[in-house]
Amino acid sequence: ETLPFERKLRVHFHRFMRRVHAELKQLDGQKNPLEQVADRISEDARVICFDEFFVSDITDAMILGTLMQALFERGVTLVATSNIPPDGLYKNGLQRARFLPAIEQIKRHTRVLEVDGGDDYRLRALEQAELYHSPLDAAADESLMASFKSLVPAEGEIRADQLIEVEGRSIRARYLAEDVAWFDFDALCDGPRSQNDYIELAREYHAVVLSNVPALGRANDDPARRFVNLVDEFYDRRVKLVVSAAKPLVSLYGEGRLGFEFQRTVSRLLEMQSHEYLAQAHKP
Repeated sequence: ETLPFERKLRVHFHRFMRRVHAELKQLDGQKNPLEQVADRISEDARVICFDEFFVSDITDAMILGTLMQALFERGVTLVATSNIPPDGLYKNGLQRARFLPAIEQIKRHTRVLEVDGGDDYRLRALEQAELYHSPLDAAADESLMASFKSLVPAEGEIRADQLIEVEGRSIRARYLAEDVAWFDFDALCDGPRSQNDYIELAREYHAVVLSNVPALGRANDDPARRFVNLVDEFYDRRVKLVVSAAKPLVSLYGEGRLGFEFQRTVSRLLEMQSHEYLAQAHKP
């Protein structure tokens, strides 16, 4: 925000790559499409700041070597935050040798600074928060809002009642702020949602607040199944999850087809409240 010009871009790395893929799709069949994408990006921004620079997708890895070189040739300056030094990016990834030119470009054109900020403010906030609130009483939303606000950077803007698009469908969020989102259970689990939706959300958001989880069981096994899938994807990508529910966790699911599977979900939700889990970096 302090840069004295307009051509600047701060963006979550995952969102940036979504833009790149969308523009490559538009340019399908044309010569040197990545060069054209770099032209467009450099017209928009002299400085790009990536939040959470983390490469896990082979397609992204194959694109970045050429794209980074093209952006640097056009005078674009890169600023990035990451939990991983350049040499560790995409470590053990498929065909990693083809990603090494991107690492060399980053090292040649940027200066790596190791920042030790002490305890992460989000970790402190999460450890002090009530991560699972039951029952759904008057204090539930107050507890969730306190947790939500504690996860948002001091300068972050909180936007209420927002529609976001995931996998071509709209999802209503109660609140959004940078990489933190608050959804009602019905918005994420009581409708035509797939595992791909949860993968996309898990890549996009560092922390998610999920409110109004009902008692689950035979009468609502389809939403319960989606909730199981959501927890699995969030767990795999180390999303921090804050929940309000009608019942305590151990009795959240009653009788139904998912009794055995839900035991794993309970186990994961308990682990997701531990210091060891909360201290792990998000994997977008």
